[in-house]
Amino acid sequence: MWGPMPDFDIASSLNTIAVALVPAMLGIILHEVAHGWAAARLGDPTARSMGRLTLNPLPHIDPVGLLCFVLTSLSGAFVFGWAKPVPVDPRYFRNPVKGMMAVALAGPLTNFLLAIAFALLLALVLHTVPMAFLESWGGTEYLLKSLQVGVLINLSLAWLNLLPIPPLDGSKVVAYFLPREWAWRYLRVERWGFVILIVLIVAGVLNSILVPLIWGSAEGLLALFGLG
Repeated sequence: MWGPMPDFDIASSLNTIAVALVPAMLGIILHEVAHGWAAARLGDPTARSMGRLTLNPLPHIDPVGLLCFVLTSLSGAFVFGWAKPVPVDPRYFRNPVKGMMAVALAGPLTNFLLAIAFALLLALVLHTVPMAFLESWGGTEYLLKSLQVGVLINLSLAWLNLLPIPPLDGSKVVAYFLPREWAWRYLRVERWGFVILIVLIVAGVLNSILVPLIWGSAEGLLALFGLG
Protein backbone atom coordinates (compact mmCIF):
# COMPACT_ATOMS: atom_id res chain seq x y z
CA MET A 1 0.00 0.00 0.00
CA TRP A 2 2.85 2.34 0.76
CA GLY A 3 6.29 2.21 -0.81
CA PRO A 4 9.24 4.15 -2.16
CA MET A 5 8.62 6.91 -4.70
CA PRO A 6 9.18 5.60 -8.23
CA ASP A 7 10.21 7.68 -11.26
CA PHE A 8 7.33 9.91 -12.30
CA ASP A 9 5.49 8.68 -15.40
CA ILE A 10 2.47 10.82 -16.32
CA ALA A 11 0.91 8.17 -18.58
CA SER A 12 1.24 5.48 -15.92
CA SER A 13 -0.07 7.84 -13.23
CA LEU A 14 -3.14 8.83 -15.25
CA ASN A 15 -3.80 5.16 -15.92
CA THR A 16 -3.62 4.49 -12.17
CA ILE A 17 -6.23 7.19 -11.54
CA ALA A 18 -8.50 5.84 -14.26
CA VAL A 19 -8.30 2.28 -12.94
CA ALA A 20 -8.60 3.16 -9.24
CA LEU A 21 -11.13 6.01 -9.35
CA VAL A 22 -14.40 4.05 -9.51
CA PRO A 23 -13.55 1.31 -6.98
CA ALA A 24 -11.91 3.86 -4.64
CA MET A 25 -14.83 6.29 -4.72
CA LEU A 26 -17.32 3.45 -4.34
CA GLY A 27 -15.45 2.01 -1.36
CA ILE A 28 -14.95 5.36 0.37
CA ILE A 29 -18.50 6.65 -0.20
CA LEU A 30 -20.28 3.41 0.73
CA HIS A 31 -18.11 3.20 3.84
CA GLU A 32 -19.48 6.56 5.01
CA VAL A 33 -23.05 5.79 3.89
CA ALA A 34 -22.89 2.57 5.92
CA HIS A 35 -22.01 4.58 9.04
CA GLY A 36 -24.99 6.87 8.44
CA TRP A 37 -27.36 4.01 7.65
CA ALA A 38 -26.37 2.12 10.83
CA ALA A 39 -26.82 5.29 12.89
CA ALA A 40 -30.27 5.86 11.34
CA ARG A 41 -31.28 2.29 12.17
CA LEU A 42 -30.31 2.98 15.78
CA GLY A 43 -32.42 6.15 15.91
CA ASP A 44 -30.03 8.92 14.85
CA PRO A 45 -31.56 10.99 11.99
CA THR A 46 -28.55 13.32 11.63
CA ALA A 47 -26.97 11.80 8.51
CA ARG A 48 -30.33 11.42 6.75
CA SER A 49 -31.36 15.00 7.54
CA MET A 50 -28.06 16.29 6.13
CA GLY A 51 -28.48 14.35 2.88
CA ARG A 52 -25.59 11.98 3.55
CA LEU A 53 -27.44 8.72 2.93
CA THR A 54 -26.91 9.00 -0.82
CA LEU A 55 -24.63 7.49 -3.45
CA ASN A 56 -24.24 10.92 -5.03
CA PRO A 57 -20.53 11.62 -4.44
CA LEU A 58 -20.90 15.40 -4.18
CA PRO A 59 -22.19 15.57 -0.56
CA HIS A 60 -19.41 13.20 0.51
CA ILE A 61 -16.43 14.82 -1.19
CA ASP A 62 -13.75 16.21 1.10
CA PRO A 63 -11.58 18.55 -1.02
CA VAL A 64 -8.40 17.62 0.87
CA GLY A 65 -9.19 13.91 0.71
CA LEU A 66 -9.88 14.13 -3.03
CA LEU A 67 -6.68 16.10 -3.61
CA CYS A 68 -4.75 13.50 -1.62
CA PHE A 69 -6.22 10.76 -3.82
CA VAL A 70 -5.19 12.56 -7.02
CA LEU A 71 -1.68 13.41 -5.80
CA THR A 72 -0.95 9.94 -4.44
CA SER A 73 -2.27 8.39 -7.67
CA LEU A 74 0.01 10.64 -9.71
CA SER A 75 2.99 9.80 -7.54
CA GLY A 76 2.42 6.09 -7.94
CA ALA A 77 3.75 5.50 -4.43
CA PHE A 78 0.33 4.61 -3.01
CA VAL A 79 -3.32 5.49 -3.52
CA PHE A 80 -4.98 7.11 -0.51
CA GLY A 81 -7.93 9.42 0.08
CA TRP A 82 -11.02 9.97 2.20
CA ALA A 83 -14.52 11.42 2.23
CA LYS A 84 -16.23 13.72 4.73
CA PRO A 85 -17.03 11.75 7.89
CA VAL A 86 -20.76 11.15 8.28
CA PRO A 87 -22.04 13.05 11.35
CA VAL A 88 -23.30 10.80 14.13
CA ASP A 89 -24.99 11.93 17.36
CA PRO A 90 -24.76 9.12 19.95
CA ARG A 91 -27.28 10.89 22.19
CA TYR A 92 -30.00 9.31 20.07
CA PHE A 93 -28.79 5.80 20.90
CA ARG A 94 -30.27 3.80 23.74
CA ASN A 95 -26.73 2.67 24.59
CA PRO A 96 -24.34 5.31 23.18
CA VAL A 97 -21.12 3.30 23.57
CA LYS A 98 -22.59 0.13 22.08
CA GLY A 99 -24.30 2.18 19.37
CA MET A 100 -21.03 3.87 18.37
CA MET A 101 -19.33 0.49 18.13
CA ALA A 102 -22.09 -0.81 15.82
CA VAL A 103 -21.93 2.33 13.67
CA ALA A 104 -18.14 2.10 13.48
CA LEU A 105 -18.16 -1.56 12.42
CA ALA A 106 -20.67 -0.88 9.64
CA GLY A 107 -18.01 0.92 7.56
CA PRO A 108 -15.29 -1.77 7.48
CA LEU A 109 -17.93 -4.51 7.13
CA THR A 110 -19.23 -2.75 4.01
CA ASN A 111 -15.71 -2.65 2.56
CA PHE A 112 -15.25 -6.37 3.22
CA LEU A 113 -18.55 -7.06 1.42
CA LEU A 114 -17.47 -4.85 -1.49
CA ALA A 115 -14.16 -6.72 -1.73
CA ILE A 116 -16.12 -9.98 -1.94
CA ALA A 117 -18.39 -8.46 -4.62
CA PHE A 118 -15.42 -7.31 -6.73
CA ALA A 119 -13.77 -10.74 -6.39
CA LEU A 120 -17.02 -12.45 -7.40
CA LEU A 121 -17.41 -10.20 -10.45
CA LEU A 122 -13.79 -10.90 -11.42
CA ALA A 123 -14.40 -14.64 -11.15
CA LEU A 124 -17.61 -14.42 -13.18
CA VAL A 125 -15.86 -12.50 -15.95
CA LEU A 126 -12.91 -14.88 -16.12
CA HIS A 127 -14.93 -18.07 -15.74
CA THR A 128 -17.97 -17.28 -17.91
CA VAL A 129 -16.96 -14.79 -20.62
CA PRO A 130 -15.40 -16.50 -23.67
CA MET A 131 -11.65 -15.97 -23.80
CA ALA A 132 -11.88 -15.01 -27.48
CA PHE A 133 -14.11 -12.08 -26.56
CA LEU A 134 -11.83 -10.97 -23.69
CA GLU A 135 -8.81 -11.05 -25.97
CA SER A 136 -10.52 -9.03 -28.70
CA TRP A 137 -12.41 -6.46 -26.59
CA GLY A 138 -10.48 -3.23 -26.04
CA GLY A 139 -11.78 -2.69 -22.50
CA THR A 140 -10.73 -6.05 -21.06
CA GLU A 141 -7.49 -4.87 -19.44
CA TYR A 142 -9.20 -1.87 -17.81
CA LEU A 143 -12.09 -3.99 -16.52
CA LEU A 144 -9.90 -6.72 -15.05
CA LYS A 145 -7.52 -4.23 -13.43
CA SER A 146 -10.43 -2.25 -11.93
CA LEU A 147 -11.96 -5.39 -10.43
CA GLN A 148 -8.62 -6.44 -8.95
CA VAL A 149 -8.02 -2.95 -7.59
CA GLY A 150 -11.55 -3.00 -6.17
CA VAL A 151 -10.62 -6.03 -4.09
CA LEU A 152 -7.37 -4.50 -2.82
CA ILE A 153 -8.72 -1.00 -2.14
CA ASN A 154 -11.70 -2.24 -0.16
CA LEU A 155 -9.60 -4.65 1.87
CA SER A 156 -7.17 -1.78 2.50
CA LEU A 157 -9.99 0.51 3.67
CA ALA A 158 -11.43 -2.19 5.91
CA TRP A 159 -8.17 -3.14 7.63
CA LEU A 160 -6.93 0.44 7.89
CA ASN A 161 -10.14 1.61 9.56
CA LEU A 162 -10.07 -1.30 12.00
CA LEU A 163 -6.77 -0.08 13.47
CA PRO A 164 -7.32 0.96 17.12
CA ILE A 165 -6.11 4.53 16.52
CA PRO A 166 -8.69 7.28 17.24
CA PRO A 167 -10.60 8.43 15.25
CA LEU A 168 -10.45 5.26 13.12
CA ASP A 169 -13.34 2.84 13.49
CA GLY A 170 -11.31 0.31 15.43
CA SER A 171 -10.96 2.77 18.31
CA LYS A 172 -14.76 2.75 18.84
CA VAL A 173 -14.64 -1.02 19.16
CA VAL A 174 -11.80 -0.89 21.69
CA ALA A 175 -13.59 1.87 23.65
CA TYR A 176 -16.64 -0.36 24.08
CA PHE A 177 -14.60 -2.85 26.10
CA LEU A 178 -12.86 -0.26 28.29
CA PRO A 179 -14.12 1.23 31.56
CA ARG A 180 -15.88 4.55 30.90
CA GLU A 181 -13.08 6.74 32.28
CA TRP A 182 -10.41 4.88 30.36
CA ALA A 183 -12.49 4.96 27.16
CA TRP A 184 -12.94 8.72 27.47
CA ARG A 185 -9.20 9.28 27.92
CA TYR A 186 -8.39 6.88 25.08
CA LEU A 187 -10.76 8.56 22.60
CA ARG A 188 -9.28 11.98 23.44
CA VAL A 189 -6.21 10.85 21.49
CA GLU A 190 -8.34 11.57 18.39
CA ARG A 191 -6.89 15.09 18.12
CA TRP A 192 -3.49 13.52 17.45
CA GLY A 193 -4.77 10.61 15.36
CA PHE A 194 -3.70 11.95 11.97
CA VAL A 195 -0.22 12.79 13.27
CA ILE A 196 0.12 9.30 14.73
CA LEU A 197 -0.86 7.76 11.38
CA ILE A 198 1.71 9.85 9.50
CA VAL A 199 4.45 8.87 11.97
CA LEU A 200 3.53 5.19 11.63
CA ILE A 201 3.55 5.46 7.84
CA VAL A 202 6.95 7.18 7.74
CA ALA A 203 8.39 4.70 10.24
CA GLY A 204 7.15 1.78 8.15
CA VAL A 205 5.15 0.35 11.06
CA LEU A 206 1.84 0.60 9.21
CA ASN A 207 3.28 -1.27 6.25
CA SER A 208 4.41 -4.16 8.43
CA ILE A 209 0.93 -4.45 9.94
CA LEU A 210 -1.35 -3.79 6.98
CA VAL A 211 0.47 -5.38 4.03
CA PRO A 212 0.27 -8.96 5.38
CA LEU A 213 -3.40 -8.45 6.29
CA ILE A 214 -4.33 -6.96 2.92
CA TRP A 215 -2.40 -9.41 0.71
CA GLY A 216 -3.22 -12.42 2.87
CA SER A 217 -6.96 -11.71 2.82
CA ALA A 218 -6.85 -10.84 -0.91
CA GLU A 219 -5.11 -14.09 -1.79
CA GLY A 220 -7.54 -16.07 0.37
CA LEU A 221 -10.56 -14.33 -1.13
CA LEU A 222 -9.41 -14.81 -4.72
CA ALA A 223 -8.56 -18.45 -4.02
CA LEU A 224 -12.09 -18.91 -2.66
CA PHE A 225 -13.43 -18.00 -6.11
CA GLY A 226 -10.90 -20.15 -7.94
CA LEU A 227 -8.54 -17.31 -8.83
CA GLY A 228 -5.50 -18.41 -6.83
